[in-house]
Amino acid sequence: MGETLKIAISPSIQLGGSLFTPDQLVKIGSVVGADAKIEMTSFKQLYAAVSAEELEAIKDELERNGLEVYPAGFATKSLIACNFCKGADIAGLETAKSLNQAIAGIETPTPLKIGYAGCALGTSEPLIKDIGVVKMRERFDIYVGGEPKGLKTAFAQLLVSGVTEDRLVPAITAIIDYYKEHANGKEKFSKFVERVSLEQLQQIAG
Repeated sequence: MGETLKIAISPSIQLGGSLFTPDQLVKIGSVVGADAKIEMTSFKQLYAAVSAEELEAIKDELERNGLEVYPAGFATKSLIACNFCKGADIAGLETAKSLNQAIAGIETPTPLKIGYAGCALGTSEPLIKDIGVVKMRERFDIYVGGEPKGLKTAFAQLLVSGVTEDRLVPAITAIIDYYKEHANGKEKFSKFVERVSLEQLQQIAG
């Protein structure tokens, strides 16, 4: 039996939220095969094991059907976004898509969850993500260090507010790069934030 690789499959970010359509679910089943084990994760992704030899063909077929395919495991997950209930322009749909394209699939010391909310309602729960982005009118607030699991759950702390749209992606990618370079082994992001301090990350985020 040949080598198998695990892939993460996500729906595209759109109005109404990141939702799989019935046709997409059927396509996933037909492409990965009847015997494949498909796992639903807390990252709002599906994990599936596929043949390494068929990976590119499978990836191309899924992407042609409006799906996104990323590495599974220790990587930045696809953006966990709200349903943009205030509208594409007001809630920043295109900004969220650009952010997702920039961050999804980056190899990291531990898996990173990044949440995006198009308004202060925060329906995507950005304050319990490793990094949370909240759109506040025409600018963005960035939060870091949320911890949703265990006995020491904690809300993310405000890192910087009033970030302009053109600075959002560079700020988030700078934080991720700094984490990759300075984490102690498989240090969780929330612990990393505690260790390096908000002040240091504020300088990194610019």
